[in-house]
Amino acid sequence: MSHADVEVLQRETCFKGFYRLDRLHLRHRQFAGGMGPQLSRELFVRHDAVCVLPYDPQRDSVVLIEQFRVGAMDKSANPWLLELVAGLIDKDEEPEEVARREAIEEADLTLGALWPITTYYPSPGGSDERVYLYVGRCDSQGAGGVHGLPEEGEDIRVHVWPLEDALQAVKDGRINNAASIIALQWLALNRAEVRGLWS
Repeated sequence: MSHADVEVLQRETCFKGFYRLDRLHLRHRQFAGGMGPQLSRELFVRHDAVCVLPYDPQRDSVVLIEQFRVGAMDKSANPWLLELVAGLIDKDEEPEEVARREAIEEADLTLGALWPITTYYPSPGGSDERVYLYVGRCDSQGAGGVHGLPEEGEDIRVHVWPLEDALQAVKDGRINNAASIIALQWLALNRAEVRGLWS
């Protein structure tokens, strides 16, 4: 199936701020062949995001950031999450440029080579956001401290962990957000190849 199998009857903007919420009235072709009934769906319209896992192949360590996340406030005992360096593509930038800019802003890190992992939709049932996911080569020696842009309300603590400790934190549920889990598990599966090329 393709876009030709979706008929948008009406699209209205319900809210517009930094993000946007649209309501779509649509029909789509069903697997049996005919067009289905009219549906009403809300769509959270977001900028695409870039997430990068800084990895030091010499020390086999990763750089993670910790910051407050309002989305985790009502459903988590601790709304300060361990995450990847990340940012939105909200200007005329390529994803790789966003990865490098955000690494400097959020972790005071200069990234070397970027290894694309994947591009995915984190919540396609109600949001159009795509995530560009990378591993970025770095030197983790001396990394740490608190960073971020004060004008954006950022208060970001930087951690350097052995990769094995980060993987254990995924297993224990201490790292509990999709981009971090995907990137760390990908690195666990591809560590030998990455270290071979980057060491």
